[in-house]
Amino acid sequence: MKVGLILFAHGARDPNWSLPFKAVRDTVRDRAPDIAVVLGYLEFMSPNLVDAGHELAAAGCLRIDIVPLFLGTGGHVRKDLPVLIETLRAAHPQVTWTVRSSIGEAPDVIDAMARASLAGLTTGTNISDVP
Repeated sequence: MKVGLILFAHGARDPNWSLPFKAVRDTVRDRAPDIAVVLGYLEFMSPNLVDAGHELAAAGCLRIDIVPLFLGTGGHVRKDLPVLIETLRAAHPQVTWTVRSSIGEAPDVIDAMARASLAGLTTGTNISDVP
C-alpha cells in the first residue's frame, strides 16, 4: 500500500517563514524515500491542506497521515483541521486519513527545544548554531 504524509503547517505571508518546514519535508523525504511527503498549509501559502491531500490521493496513496507541525494542539488543530479532513474523506473515501498529535507535543521535540534553549545559556551560541 502506498503511504503518504502531509506535514501540516499554518502558513505565513513571508515566504522565508516556510524554510524550516521545507527543511523538515526534505529531511523526511531523504530518510523515507518510499513515502510521498508534502507540505500543506492552513492559509497564506500553497498548497493548502486539501490540495495537498488531493495530490497524494491522485498519486495513489491509500493511507495518508497528517502531522500538524504546531507546538501545541490549539484551535487550528482542534477546530479547523477536522473540517479539512472531512472534506478529504468525502472526496477520497478509499483513503485512510490519520491525524497524528501536534509535533510540539512529542517528547523528542520537547527535549530538543529544551536542549537548544539551554545551549544558548551555557555556550553563548544562537539557537540557529545548535545542531
